[in-house]
Amino acid sequence: MGRILAIDYGQKRVGLAVTDPLQISANGLDTVGVHEIYAYLEKYVAKEKVDIFVVGLPKQMNGLDSDSMQYIKPFVTGLQRKFPDIELVYVDERFTSALAHQTMRDAGLKKKDRQSKPLVDKIAATIILQSYLESRSGQKLI
Repeated sequence: MGRILAIDYGQKRVGLAVTDPLQISANGLDTVGVHEIYAYLEKYVAKEKVDIFVVGLPKQMNGLDSDSMQYIKPFVTGLQRKFPDIELVYVDERFTSALAHQTMRDAGLKKKDRQSKPLVDKIAATIILQSYLESRSGQKLI
């Protein structure tokens, strides 16, 4: 069984999270620049088996795609070309940045540390992955 890798794609940075090989727990992996993402993923997939890419789907409150989709669609097209054998699923990413900030506050991080955008992106990817895992199992994971 391979890992599930979640992607929180932004205009400047990409937050990444991954499961353990048994696909039980979600863990933050890294944050990389958008210009580095394909090379990073190629290197990662060469050393770790990945079964599924989970990509955050930005939606507006009314359920329509957000403006960010203009950046995400070309990325996903490239992702599917480079990794045609890896399944790709979208997960609604509404509120993940706010949840990431709340998680950092709950963890007791200092204000300066909570302003780290790469950390926010990595935590947001972890929340996207956790949401996907919960939706597959039909229950909230601890």
